[in-house]
Amino acid sequence: MQRIIVDHRENKEIIKELIKEEMEVEKKQLDIGDFIIQTKNLNGQIQNVGIERKTINDLLNSIIDKRLISQLMLLRENFEVPLLIIEGEENIYAIRDFHPNSIRGIMATIAIDFQIPIIHTKNFRDTAKYLALIAKRLEKPRKPLSLVPKRKALTLKEQQLYLIESLPGIGPTIAKSLIEKFKTIKEIINADEKELKKVDKIGKIKAKELKKLFENKFNE
Repeated sequence: MQRIIVDHRENKEIIKELIKEEMEVEKKQLDIGDFIIQTKNLNGQIQNVGIERKTINDLLNSIIDKRLISQLMLLRENFEVPLLIIEGEENIYAIRDFHPNSIRGIMATIAIDFQIPIIHTKNFRDTAKYLALIAKRLEKPRKPLSLVPKRKALTLKEQQLYLIESLPGIGPTIAKSLIEKFKTIKEIINADEKELKKVDKIGKIKAKELKKLFENKFNE
C-alpha cells in the first residue's frame, strides 16, 4: 500500500477519497506543501515528491497576497520533485478582476522559471485519484526515457538517398538522379568531373566541389 503524508489542515473529504484509493494516509503538520509522497528515483535512491494544492480561488488569493511565489520557492528548494495541483473547473479569467496576461505570466513563471509541473484537476475526488495514480506509478520499476525519438528503420534505398542528400548542394532530386545514373555510392565517389556533369542540375562548379570533398585529405 502506497503511503502519502497529508497536511492535517487538508479537507477531510480528500483524505476519505485517498483511503478509498487504497492509500495509506498519515496526517502531519506540514510547513511546506500539502502532500508528500515518498518514492525512489531511477537509481533506487529515496526521493520526496512535494505537492502544493490550490483551488482556483485560493490560487488567485495567493497571487494577490504574494504567498504563491514564496510557497513555490520553498517547494522547489526542499523537494527533489515539486508539483502544483490547481483544482476547480471555474473560468480562472472570469472570477476575479485579473488581466488574463497576469495569470498567464504567473503560470509561465511556475512552469519555466521554477520548473514546477502543473496538474489541473476538476475537484477533490479528481485530485485524490491523481495523487493515488502518481504514488502507484512512482512505485513501479521505470527505465530512463530516451531523448532520441524512435523511428521506423530506413530501407537500404532510403539510407542511400539520405547519405547522398547529405552532400553539399545535393537535394532529393539530384540525389535520386545520381543514384539512378551511377547505381552505387561507390561509383558516384569514383566518377570524374566530366561524368558528374552529365547528371541533370550538376554543373562544373558543383562537380568540382564534389570531387574536392571526395578526394582532399582531412586537415586536422
